[in-house]
Amino acid sequence: MADVFEPIAWTERGSLRLLDQTRLPGEEVYLECRTVEEVARAIRTMQVRGAPAIGIAAAMGMALGAAQTPVETAVELRASLDAMGALLCGTRPTAVNLAWAVSRMLEAAHRPGQESVTAIRRGLAARAQELLREDLEANRALGRHGQALVPDPAGVLTHCNAGGLATAGYGTAVGVIRAAVEAGKRVHVWVDETRPLLQGARLTAWELTRLGIDATLITDSMAGAVMRSGRVALVIVGADRVARNGDVANKIGTYGVAVLARHHGIPFYVAAPISTLDLDLPDGGAIPIEERSPDEVTHLAGSRTAPDGVRVYNPAFDVTPAALVEAIVTERGIATPPYEESLLRLAREGRRP
Repeated sequence: MADVFEPIAWTERGSLRLLDQTRLPGEEVYLECRTVEEVARAIRTMQVRGAPAIGIAAAMGMALGAAQTPVETAVELRASLDAMGALLCGTRPTAVNLAWAVSRMLEAAHRPGQESVTAIRRGLAARAQELLREDLEANRALGRHGQALVPDPAGVLTHCNAGGLATAGYGTAVGVIRAAVEAGKRVHVWVDETRPLLQGARLTAWELTRLGIDATLITDSMAGAVMRSGRVALVIVGADRVARNGDVANKIGTYGVAVLARHHGIPFYVAAPISTLDLDLPDGGAIPIEERSPDEVTHLAGSRTAPDGVRVYNPAFDVTPAALVEAIVTERGIATPPYEESLLRLAREGRRP
């Protein structure tokens, strides 16, 4: 199954090209970012979104900033990079891939041999493109591992968007679905609309349609009824941060889906690359949860749907307890409880000696 869109790319002009996700599904418009500030704005406004994707965008933003910062010494450039990293990390606090990617770029700027401004700039541009390639490879490997969990035939329910748009182009949860279809399995996807920003309706449904994968869109409130009808064999979602004990932060509403799945005896799986693990956090209670504008709840497509003055609570994410998670699929294999042991083992496998 060939990729049918390119959500993020480094151009020959030395800029960052992003598929503007706020314009989908109505328009397929590409945004060109030429400065680190423009990249930060694209992340903050969710023109690019999805934990792996914003990590890659941040890495490329730092490469852009390094190329344009007027400095004379490596020391000055590294100080500027620290400021760029802080700017980018402040855009969206929940997805750990953002800080992970910034850290990888700062490490690249301090590598042996990177003693000149020119060498650092070249090294950062190369490292950013390397992270993009690594994400594609990781997602395809994750998909191969995860598709073994998908029976044939299978109804699969997913929440939010964890597809190519949220990554370098293949997807995590949707990557597992793609891999299952590529393996010849008969899969039907139930797509939660995912209020309040409709990432399921606008993005996942768009992706699956473009890929030719059989799918049905439902409102979030229909998930329980569809599960009860016996048409869902498994649930698989992505993640923005996974704590050491296996607690998972993902788009708001994920926790409710996990509770419904447990009640109906349906396995609930999470698909996330190693870069989404935050093993420094003991559990989900320590995960910072981003709160977004009330307008996302009080308005729909620019029109007000709630009375003026009503109070709004709008967390962008919730935390699903590890006890509700059957397994966590990564590019290095599948983690199962106890997650304190299995996640640590998988994380250590890729460390350089």
